[in-house]
Amino acid sequence: MSIEAIHQVSGTAVYVPGADIDTDRIIPARFLKCVTFDDLAEGLFYDVRFNAEGEPVGHALDDSRFEGASVMLAASNFGCGSSREHAPQSIYRAGFRAIIAESFAEIFFGNSTGIGMPCVCGSAQDIQALTLAVEANPQLSVTINLQVMKVSYGAESFPITMPDSAREALITARWDSIGELLENAAAIEQCAESLPYV
Repeated sequence: MSIEAIHQVSGTAVYVPGADIDTDRIIPARFLKCVTFDDLAEGLFYDVRFNAEGEPVGHALDDSRFEGASVMLAASNFGCGSSREHAPQSIYRAGFRAIIAESFAEIFFGNSTGIGMPCVCGSAQDIQALTLAVEANPQLSVTINLQVMKVSYGAESFPITMPDSAREALITARWDSIGELLENAAAIEQCAESLPYV
């Protein structure tokens, strides 16, 4: 298994409206009764996408114009609330590979980095301008470049931020701690055998 370095993410985008979107809104608690994360995409934003009868209510994620989007746009304090790692997993399983928001809850940010999904921060004005551009042209390609810490789309670009430790982990392929352990299993066993205890 080889861990992939993530230098940039490109794709079409969709804006998910609302500030302080918590993890229970991202993936309602009843969807957490799962053995694996494989089917979590089904519950993504379920309670704001569907009514009590399970009928779509017109959420942006169900707008056919944004089908296949891999970059999520959001407002401030995205991923607040409980620390459930199912929240970033459900977003990732739905095909998203990066999130641009004004700010993120710390645990959500860490869980996202741990699955190789960059979460970067931009200003409210820059995200609004990008959202308007995406609304005007849903096929607009958006690129998040972690090397130069910029988002670019069309002829426009704006600066982004993220903690240096997360950026370094992503661009040097050190973001998957379990993957690193598995890749170095032989070295771990060798070290264990050299220790003076049984």
